[in-house]
Amino acid sequence: MSFKTLDDLPADLTGQVALVRVDLNLPMQEGRASDVTRVEAVKPTVLELSDRGAKVLLLAHFGRPKGQRHSTMSTSMVQGDVERVLDREIMFVPEVTGPVVEQALGIFRSGDIGLLDNVRFWPGEEANDPEFARGIAAVGDFYVNDAFSASHRAHASTEGLAHLLPAYAGRAMEAELKALDAALGNPARPVAAVVGGAKVSTKLDVLEQMVRKVQHLVIGGGMANTFLAARGVNVGKSLCEHDLAATANRIMDEADHAGCTVHLPYDVVVAKEFAANPASLRTCNVHEVAGDEMILDVGPQAVEALGDVLKTCRTLVWNGPMGAFETPPFDAATVALAKTAAALTQDGSLTSVAGGGDTVAALAHAGVAKDFTYVSTAGGAFLEWMEGKELPGVAALTK
Repeated sequence: MSFKTLDDLPADLTGQVALVRVDLNLPMQEGRASDVTRVEAVKPTVLELSDRGAKVLLLAHFGRPKGQRHSTMSTSMVQGDVERVLDREIMFVPEVTGPVVEQALGIFRSGDIGLLDNVRFWPGEEANDPEFARGIAAVGDFYVNDAFSASHRAHASTEGLAHLLPAYAGRAMEAELKALDAALGNPARPVAAVVGGAKVSTKLDVLEQMVRKVQHLVIGGGMANTFLAARGVNVGKSLCEHDLAATANRIMDEADHAGCTVHLPYDVVVAKEFAANPASLRTCNVHEVAGDEMILDVGPQAVEALGDVLKTCRTLVWNGPMGAFETPPFDAATVALAKTAAALTQDGSLTSVAGGGDTVAALAHAGVAKDFTYVSTAGGAFLEWMEGKELPGVAALTK
């Protein structure tokens, strides 16, 4: 994967205007961001460009205004949070094109940082309108994309600008692309994929890609129940998409042809009601699930066997939990397998890349998020990458 990074820019950027696409779509509580992970991710890029003398203009969206101005969706809502993380003063500019932006740049000194308003206030953003993109590009000398999480959208600020100005990957984007390339682009084999979550229907494309690309596919969460049922196992009251039995069997057949081993649980944790530490909790073989029970986690024997599988692998891609991890004790399998993967990563024997909202939360819950090689906070973009789809914002950087 070939793309230019900040290393390809001159060391001295004094007076140059950098248009930097970042993801500042932060969760808010009482007027402040409840999580500033996305700001921390782009901090190295923004500060490096500023310290090298560039005038930095941040482009971002906030919420879904659908081409209309809404005061509650202005990026000014997160200005204070961005200033706190960067520890720099930032000028808010209430436009993205035209005289107001030009006037702001006129009073900027080298190294100053500006935050433009929500790019989605203008219909031209989501339409990827060339005229709108040209309007933004008019004030810039070069473009930097540091928003992998928004790069599965072909919008003016994620894709259009990359064709109008010299385009570079920011530090967060660079790290993300290198990690993804190591995980599935050009991985060390054998490769294992852990794919969990509630429904097979939401991850059909992922599963079909994985059976062609990996040597071991571990299926967990409610999805595993659909595969077990397709194999004739009575899963009781478990969450299960019985109508996808034929699809599940087809994926298993494709895996056989591709030389990919699919791992389904053979012991499971069940209960008659979905609640924390229920009285009816028990562990049993998958063939012993009663009609009034539901499977809520993978059992300890299966987890131990899966840990042994990971010990034979060089690369791991993880998306989705093994069980209903938000409700103890149904977090046990996710935590145990995550700790095994983290230990193998720290030993240097495994490259581990994980992503997706539930996955990030699950690994944080297990206390191992920092021990994986790379954890992507991108939801939709990470999933589309796993599905083998071209991400427009990334493709524009690599052409």
